[in-house]
Amino acid sequence: MAASKGNLRIDAAGVGSTPQILRLDPSWLQACVALDQRALDGLWTAEQWRRELDDPRRLCIGLVASETLLGVACGWLVADELHITAVAVDPERRRSGHGGLLLQALLQRARRHGAVHATLEVASDNVAALALYARAGFRAAGTRSGYYSDGRDALIQWCRIPSPSSPSTVV
Repeated sequence: MAASKGNLRIDAAGVGSTPQILRLDPSWLQACVALDQRALDGLWTAEQWRRELDDPRRLCIGLVASETLLGVACGWLVADELHITAVAVDPERRRSGHGGLLLQALLQRARRHGAVHATLEVASDNVAALALYARAGFRAAGTRSGYYSDGRDALIQWCRIPSPSSPSTVV
């Protein structure tokens, strides 16, 4: 899916097959639904994705190469907090640093919008996601028992979003 005029490039990567982080808008709806099916087993419906992409209080960015959506990171801005709703990478592209790149870009964008903290829920048995979030500075703050439809527990995680001048910030 080609980038629409509403998409903004965040990084200074080159063109072509070099992955770029873009702000996703409703023109990316079908690509988000398809990625959700592959990466999250259809966690969200098309209508849920439409709301995510339409609402200006929600941040939704994607990693795109050759007009293909490789991954997404989304969150809601509430006061000075980012509530991360999804981080997903195409299963064929995992273990390439894409999840970390997306997560850092989402945190940076939220910080520019005034967020100083971020929170999320993650399945307590999702080892890869737990490692990703730990590398970004997230720490467990509690548990939501039976949170997922299959009965699994979710860990509630929080982090302070580094300021743009912080040496740990990825550009």
